[in-house]
Amino acid sequence: MTTQVATNFDLKTAFEDIKQLVFQGKAMEAFETYYGDDVVMQENEQPATVGKDANRQRELDFFSKVTEFRGIALKQVAFGDNVIISEWSLDYTHADWGDRTYDQVSVQVWQDGKVVHERFYYGA
Repeated sequence: MTTQVATNFDLKTAFEDIKQLVFQGKAMEAFETYYGDDVVMQENEQPATVGKDANRQRELDFFSKVTEFRGIALKQVAFGDNVIISEWSLDYTHADWGDRTYDQVSVQVWQDGKVVHERFYYGA
């Protein structure tokens, strides 16, 4: 029981740091700090992107095409054993996709203090 409490506390601390970095427009700093070298990331049913280098490029490509950022809000967060599930509201304009306003759920699996798997769920 003590181990679970310590694990959850560490996850909560890490998530609070990630949240603050995201709110400050420093999502890539959060990525560099908290994501593992072999991280697997997936958008909905799209094929997964494997490895930190490939995911870094994917993230940089996304952020480079955001032409207007209107807001982000954390709606809910839940912590489990090495898992964080969070729900976010996003509002922005993307060069390829146009105006986007939607809710997104992120499911992160953590190992040794790093995100090793993250999947995003949201409407098309």
